[in-house]
Amino acid sequence: MSLAHLLRLAALVFAAVTCVVLGDTAGKLLTGGGVDPFLVAWSRFALAALALLPFSGLTRTELPRLFDWRVLIRGLFIACGITSILTALRTEPIANVFGAFFIGPVVSYILAILFLRESPSATRSGLLALGFLGVMLVVKPGFGATPGIGFALLAGSFYGAYLMMTRLVAGAHRPRFLLISQLLIGSVALAPFAAHADLPTPDLRFWLLIALSAAGSAVGNFLLVLANRRAEASVIAPLVYTQLISATVLGVVVFGDWPDSLALLGLAIIAASGFGSLLLGRAIGRGV
Repeated sequence: MSLAHLLRLAALVFAAVTCVVLGDTAGKLLTGGGVDPFLVAWSRFALAALALLPFSGLTRTELPRLFDWRVLIRGLFIACGITSILTALRTEPIANVFGAFFIGPVVSYILAILFLRESPSATRSGLLALGFLGVMLVVKPGFGATPGIGFALLAGSFYGAYLMMTRLVAGAHRPRFLLISQLLIGSVALAPFAAHADLPTPDLRFWLLIALSAAGSAVGNFLLVLANRRAEASVIAPLVYTQLISATVLGVVVFGDWPDSLALLGLAIIAASGFGSLLLGRAIGRGV
């Protein structure tokens, strides 16, 4: 892959993850204002499903595939992950939540070795260990950890399991089918919880934030699908770490949340781990 192509791809992925962070920023404003995370999560899945369904290419012959146990479990994992991260955002700075959330690649790597029989790589393991160290600096286990950060770690763990399930079913289904399936499954699974949530008095701000939360997620995921059509997942995955930049900037601009020195160091280490994985992937691609 040429440097110019890689830069264009990086710009597309950065735009995608920034849209996701914008959606989560709206979600934090909602949950921080007392809106139930289940209601916000359901609205995100449901509205995104409605927006993307016309572009999904879903056919009648594919409908039974929505009940494939692997597709169902994958959809439940991402629904639990989104609900957990919205719960974490109620009380925690957005950059710290995303820092803890990046435990996901470590969980995915371990699960892939255990259940998919993938061969571990010493270099890849070292980079993930470095990323795990960064996560621990953000999380501060034993000296500053909070319930909100616990939910962020839970969200990352669900996301890691979701990534593993994605690898399991990727060869059997179209990317757009996998995207719409998780949105439909998440909508159905979260509907009973959303129905019992207390709904605040809807005003213009509420509806605008709900729309931004759903639109950010929908557009971001759609752009990631486009990115995955242009490059392998091993190239895309490390670029997702640029999400930390968006999360840090929006946390400062919208909420005035500056990460403390340890968290900032941890975020930098996590980003270094991700870009190290990208350089490793390019080196392997060149046969180095």
